[in-house]
Amino acid sequence: MHDSARTLNGLGQSLWLDNITRGMLRAGTLEDYRDRCAVTGLTSNPTIFEHAIKGGDDYDAAIRAAASTDPEAVFFDLAIDDLRNAAKVFEPIHQRTSGVDGWVSLEVSPLLADDTAHTIEQAVALHERAGIANLYIKVPGTTAGAGAIEELIYRGVPINVTLLFSPKQYQAVADAYMKGLERRLAEGLSLDVASVASVFISRWDVKVAKAVPEEMHNQLGLAVAGSIYARYREVLASPRMQRLMNEGARPQRLLWASTGTKDPAASDTLYVDSLAAPFTVNTIPEKTLLAVVDHGQPGALMSADDSAARAVQASFAERGLEVDPLAETLQDEGAASFVKSWNDLLDTIRQRMEKAA
Repeated sequence: MHDSARTLNGLGQSLWLDNITRGMLRAGTLEDYRDRCAVTGLTSNPTIFEHAIKGGDDYDAAIRAAASTDPEAVFFDLAIDDLRNAAKVFEPIHQRTSGVDGWVSLEVSPLLADDTAHTIEQAVALHERAGIANLYIKVPGTTAGAGAIEELIYRGVPINVTLLFSPKQYQAVADAYMKGLERRLAEGLSLDVASVASVFISRWDVKVAKAVPEEMHNQLGLAVAGSIYARYREVLASPRMQRLMNEGARPQRLLWASTGTKDPAASDTLYVDSLAAPFTVNTIPEKTLLAVVDHGQPGALMSADDSAARAVQASFAERGLEVDPLAETLQDEGAASFVKSWNDLLDTIRQRMEKAA
């Protein structure tokens, strides 16, 4: 067995699992991943929960016992239960790293992606209800989401910003994060409010695969990631962020998401081997985690100089595939796919509730 998971950890990158099921929690699989594969956190989303609940009967007893008749309320009860148990697994890491690592994540309803006020309301309510110190509330980094992120950071809610695809989208949420902290600073509040910014990688390559020759496959996602990482380093080094850090703020960490390889012709550890960078997180599906542990080969650390990454993006732009408009499309499609999973999830819960009745 390679120990590339520990190697990445030693390079300063956290590996999180992009999955959660009640079966995994009961079987002790998560503890095993923590101890054997250096996994230090976990993310969930509507699609993951939809598969978990639809895929077996692990949740049926809890659905039968539910006090509420509203499928959404029942779902959040189930999800918070699971995440409380996952959070306990990672609590020692959260303590040891003084809150830098050891997080789990719960997404607000994707139906709220364009509704700033209701996103804020639901995120605050979920955070209070869960009562978990190491829980991120996931909010999509849409235009409406950016307004919600600023307000939620100001209110002290830890946020995992999701569905980011481009340097421009990343910069907007980094600004929202700093703005929320600046408002806290102006009122003399503690700046110890954690956040990660989740950038989706593999969807770029799936999107453009049919429009480019084979030798250009699986290049755009990593090139865009290279430019986002360079922008991240600029944010960390900016006087604005450093002033906040001087007052006790912690920087919003960059997280690589959607890092399971979709192309069967490419390496199954491509998006992990190529995205090694200190002070970042990579959240990976189980299949990818096991591949990384078995035969991953992390390459050179990412560079703050993105000139090579920009050259790759330019070769795609020459074919009419420009990053900013494509990023908007990818964000819209990502939000729509979460809405579909959400509706399927609530339908599944509704059916199970009717069956139980």
